[in-house]
Amino acid sequence: MANQLFKSSTSIGANVREAQNAESKADFIHKFKIAIKEVEETEYWLALCTELYDHTELSVLKEQLIEIQKIINKIISTSKIKPTS
Repeated sequence: MANQLFKSSTSIGANVREAQNAESKADFIHKFKIAIKEVEETEYWLALCTELYDHTELSVLKEQLIEIQKIINKIISTSKIKPTS
């Protein structure tokens, strides 16, 4: 379980980093959408950990993950707005 949590959580940052070098706006949005999927997976693994272990750090991590999710969702929604000419 720790390995899955590690893989999904580090994948968030990796996809955000890849988005910075996107070849197009669509590619940029796509990379951030993948990052959101990884946020969801990380949230799942954190929920399982919370069921098994009673650590205060888990709730702090969950709060931080929610903030990351909000930021990424805002980046996606802002990126989808087409500039007016």
